[in-house]
Amino acid sequence: MKAVKVRNLRFTYNGSEVLRGIDLEVEEGEFIVILGPNGAGKSTLLRCIAGILHCEGVEVLERPIESYPRNELARVLAYVPQRCEPGFMTVFDTVLLGRRPYMGLRPSKRDIEVVRKTLEKLGISHLALKPTNRLSGGELQKVSIARALAQEPRILMMDEPTNNLDLKSQLEVMEIARDFALSGGTSIVVMHDVNLALRFAERFVFMKNGEIIADGGRKILKPELFEEVYGVKVEVEEIRGIPVIVSLSHLGFSEEFK
Repeated sequence: MKAVKVRNLRFTYNGSEVLRGIDLEVEEGEFIVILGPNGAGKSTLLRCIAGILHCEGVEVLERPIESYPRNELARVLAYVPQRCEPGFMTVFDTVLLGRRPYMGLRPSKRDIEVVRKTLEKLGISHLALKPTNRLSGGELQKVSIARALAQEPRILMMDEPTNNLDLKSQLEVMEIARDFALSGGTSIVVMHDVNLALRFAERFVFMKNGEIIADGGRKILKPELFEEVYGVKVEVEEIRGIPVIVSLSHLGFSEEFK
């Protein structure tokens, strides 16, 4: 089944076209990363797919996204924004908000258990009773991801989820996205860190100026693609079977040396 299907998606901000005829299909069980420079339209595309921005041409699990009641969509799709605003609620209660699509007047034993296990999974159980306005940026990011996972969605969408995280936490978050897909879910992640994306994902969507420039597996990772998308000369190397992008322009190599 198609987890997400986008057909000729266009979106305009204040008279300026941000997305220009996007076509994209994502199968259930896939882990894809959307890459590209600032202003490429990556985050806008993610918000359109998540139903945060209203537009035509988006299907989720082979249904038009506008056909979903809000609670039903929240059981199917979870979205992690770039920034989570802190407040006075504890970490436990903030993550518990992810169970709202399932709860009645009060949380059930299952709701409590899901939150407990999710905090353990993210390694933040020790923060459960701490107000979110007393967390570091990295801790707050993990809470936002935990709240999304507590929704038990079929599709997990994250916008720059490794922002503010140290190296270990970055790897943990990417492992969660990968494992979510391996378990049958669908992970769609927007990132800037190309090498981190290449380490974990199997499919890459490159965007520039509101359009998809390339979409595919490791075979599309050619130096000319990165020059077209980022305007940077690179070499694509491989370390232990993992592709690694080395920027030649950044290192200041001359044309003669290259």
